[in-house]
Amino acid sequence: FCGECLQPCLQVPSPLCPLCRVPFDPKKVEKASSVEKQLSSYKAPCRGCSKKVTLAKMRSHISSCAKVQEQMANCPKFVPVVPTSQPIPSNIPNRSTFVCPYCGARNLDQQELVKHCMENHRNDPNKVVCPVCSAMPWGDPSYKSANFLQHLLHRHKFSYDTFVDYNIDEEAALQAALALSLSEN
Repeated sequence: FCGECLQPCLQVPSPLCPLCRVPFDPKKVEKASSVEKQLSSYKAPCRGCSKKVTLAKMRSHISSCAKVQEQMANCPKFVPVVPTSQPIPSNIPNRSTFVCPYCGARNLDQQELVKHCMENHRNDPNKVVCPVCSAMPWGDPSYKSANFLQHLLHRHKFSYDTFVDYNIDEEAALQAALALSLSEN
């Protein structure tokens, strides 16, 4: 595991492996030097500019590559699979940017919120409401996470927009999923 993924597991009294959930001794965590060596020696082309970059530096390169940023800006937006009979509500909550529950920093998308909280609030013991969950139709705006950073890292590694269509009701979503499932077989 990378340090960023393993770190939250080390901050609890009885650490559990993030993969198999078996208790482990944090003193016996070792760097995988063979993996680090491979990542530093193998090169691959950037999906934007095709420049060959070592795998160890690929994330950093992609985050600053103008062509990748341009490609991401031009990605098509989600379109519902089937039309819905439900009216589109006029009071649609903002589910794309969030406010940090610790310091009030605004306009953070999910990834930026995770990064911001890990960098600035790693040791904050306060229980806070998850702004991502509270913006969801099923979210409880009064529920405070006992370990907000752990919650962020485990529950918000992806954007719900990728998997959820907020514009269709539950019945329509179920019917669309069933139809798609049957058509694939």
